[in-house]
Amino acid sequence: MTSLPSPAIELSADEARRIVLRAQGFLGAPDRRSGVRGVLRHLGAVQLDTISVLARSHELIPYARLGAVGRDTVEAAYWTDTHAFEYWSHAACILPIEEWPHFAFRRRAYRSRPHWHHDLPAGAYDQVIKQLRAEGPLTATELGGAKNKGEWWDWSESKIAVERALMHGEVVCTERRSWKRVYDLAERAVPDALLHDDLDDAECLRRLVRLAGEALGVGTRADIADYHRLKGEQFDAVVADSGLVPVTVRGWAKPAWADPKALATTPRGRHRTTLLSPFDSLVWERARTERIFGFTHRLEAYVPKPKRIHGYFAMPLLAGGKLLGRVDPAREGTTLVAKQVALDTPKAVAPMAQALLEAASWVGCDSVRVERVNRPELTAELVRALT
Repeated sequence: MTSLPSPAIELSADEARRIVLRAQGFLGAPDRRSGVRGVLRHLGAVQLDTISVLARSHELIPYARLGAVGRDTVEAAYWTDTHAFEYWSHAACILPIEEWPHFAFRRRAYRSRPHWHHDLPAGAYDQVIKQLRAEGPLTATELGGAKNKGEWWDWSESKIAVERALMHGEVVCTERRSWKRVYDLAERAVPDALLHDDLDDAECLRRLVRLAGEALGVGTRADIADYHRLKGEQFDAVVADSGLVPVTVRGWAKPAWADPKALATTPRGRHRTTLLSPFDSLVWERARTERIFGFTHRLEAYVPKPKRIHGYFAMPLLAGGKLLGRVDPAREGTTLVAKQVALDTPKAVAPMAQALLEAASWVGCDSVRVERVNRPELTAELVRALT
């Protein structure tokens, strides 16, 4: 790493936490009037994932910030009017269309790589482009089938070709239809003013570091680089020109940087009380979540069931700007089932009940059933609060 300038600004851990909450849209709800599109634009990346319990994660992200916005409204806001595209950022993410030029560095990197994992017969790539030009937008199934007859990763030639074109930037994922990617040519899906790879790698990285710093409010090198999965040395090369300012945060062992606009005013407003997707950008990085909230959280969906501690899709409870517990939810008909509830303090009972009732209403459930609470003595109180 390069030598760092001495930061002139020191923040308390509580000040940093409040800056983070406001930057992520949980304090003062800065994006409420601009709705789902405002949330996406403000965060810069909304992670996608196949798991659907209450709803899919990309639906839970705006719900957590805006409240019970209709699920159809969420999908339409993402995918209409060439507002967004899907690409590899923190993971597979929905990104604002304005960020298309910023990922030119990644598209170039993919184009220059050897064709990893899958061989592709001559002509298969060109055939997919030809078919999309004539018939698109299309899913992989409509292009000729997504899979061969083997395991799930045994892709068909057309699937390999269209995914390669997606990585290269010749093709864009413009929506998800029944969770299948819908592909179209970039020349049709991206507005002309944005359809270019004119930015060099350094400028792409500089912009992404700045945008990540703005979305996080304040973060360490690892925090900010991880937002769009940049390497530490990529962060180092551009942070001095990013517009972010060095700060120290009491209790943080490593240097940090902050968005100067976030430092200009004191965070004020109402805190959201809500359940969070484990893929929410507020909590998707475990070390950062532990540092800011003193809360250890791990997605256990891929952990063998006997080894799970909190459940398959445990959702953290955010209330009063703190993480106070978690719940592993499920749905049975019109009942939201709280399979496993963890309350860190008795004061978490009321906000947990509030969050469960709001979530139940949002997904069309008319009741909540509690199966297990980590503090059995609080079970009756939680059940009463839910009735």
